[in-house]
Amino acid sequence: MESVIKKKETATTAHSSPNQLRRKLKTRHLTMISLGGTIGTGLFLASGGAIHTAGPGGALVAYIAIGIMVYFLMTSLAEMAAYMPVTGTFSTYATKFVDPALGFALGWNYWYNWAITIAAELSAVTIIMKFWFPDSPSLLWSALCLVIMFLLNYLSVKGFGEAEYWFSLIKVITVIIFLIVSFLIIVGIMGGEAVGFKNFTIGDAPFHGGFMATLGIFMAAGFSFQGTELLGVAAGESEDPKRNIPRAIRQVFWRILLFYILAILAIGLLIPYTNENLANSDVTVSPFTLVFDKAGIAFAASVMNAVILTAVLSAGNSGMYASTRMLWGLAKEGKAPKFLAKLNRRGVPVNALLVTASLGTLAFLASFFGDGIVYVWLLNASGMSGFIAWLGIAISHYRFRKAYVAQGRDLRDLPYKAKWFPFGPLFALVLCAVVILGQNYRAFMGESIDWYGILVSYIGLPLFLAVWFGYKIVKKTKVVPLDECELD
Repeated sequence: MESVIKKKETATTAHSSPNQLRRKLKTRHLTMISLGGTIGTGLFLASGGAIHTAGPGGALVAYIAIGIMVYFLMTSLAEMAAYMPVTGTFSTYATKFVDPALGFALGWNYWYNWAITIAAELSAVTIIMKFWFPDSPSLLWSALCLVIMFLLNYLSVKGFGEAEYWFSLIKVITVIIFLIVSFLIIVGIMGGEAVGFKNFTIGDAPFHGGFMATLGIFMAAGFSFQGTELLGVAAGESEDPKRNIPRAIRQVFWRILLFYILAILAIGLLIPYTNENLANSDVTVSPFTLVFDKAGIAFAASVMNAVILTAVLSAGNSGMYASTRMLWGLAKEGKAPKFLAKLNRRGVPVNALLVTASLGTLAFLASFFGDGIVYVWLLNASGMSGFIAWLGIAISHYRFRKAYVAQGRDLRDLPYKAKWFPFGPLFALVLCAVVILGQNYRAFMGESIDWYGILVSYIGLPLFLAVWFGYKIVKKTKVVPLDECELD
């Protein structure tokens, strides 16, 4: 009886403490975030461009390779998050297991990544809304969606979780319907005669452009998968992270297989890679819209536009949550101004939220420089940062496992144990590095070097290195010896 009372008192203290986040995310929230957290414009729009560039086979290879890498990254993150569920995640793990300077740089890099993603998604909103309201001002839609996402995060973490649950549910249902319809068209039940595999044999399909073309779309594939690591950020506000985080992570493999690999396969089977519409980011010629049109489904473009709007709101909502929590975590560790660590009575880091939301106003540049141009620039700038964050997860997990063994601990005591160690984190590390360095190889291969393309593609890398080594020099940090890593 006494132990029960103590547990209740501890729970009450944690809930009422002004310096603690609220553990309000339930299993169903985490599961749906896991299932639908990464489904967005990367799948609904960018997948068509990937197939057009590298052919259906090249796109499949790129998405499968990135999917395997993400699976290993998520199992690595699950092992650390289940053992040590903290909101700072990548920053905290890198600080404890690698080097405080790396933790500092990863934290600010991740905040920048998602804060810029908010702006990118708000720019995308203006493109989507002009499908229905072509003469409306971009400023109106960007501002409206920024307010909606801010309020969802401001009310409570449960508000964020509920919003993501329903946003993700809509996306999951859409992809499932798409896959069913695609199968019916492929075998000839809908849309006329059976398509079969004939689109895999036209021209130089299935691998158009060879290896370099496939390598060139790795970044687009990687951007499509960004968001899976949100489970690690959410660990600090999960009801039972030691049980719920591993359970949600186990869904990742099936999500990758079902929602990405099968979707890319279906699009490649149904639409020739030579179709110029695949290279267009307009929702009216989204590969999903083209397939639904082929099946004879009326109002396909309007339906997909509404779904893509949901996906954009979901990505922006998740971005605001992730970047706010990372900024709060940095402030708690003394790596950001102290006022950012303030929580309101509902356990929301309101100051960190305000600072993050203010960066979303960059989306308003769309009103002055053209909707599509700004969106593409912001998307490219964010893509590099996401791969850097993944690189940090792989390094941190490798060091965590080595330190755990070096300090004489039993691996059987881990709440969740990542399989395929050390192959998993090392594979993810190498592939991330290859994609980071080779994402815009075309800029170096022309008659003259494309300096603007290099700036847009690689700007995140020198900024990250400058922050990392700048902090290291100023604070004189060193790599933490394995026997001194903080595992408690």
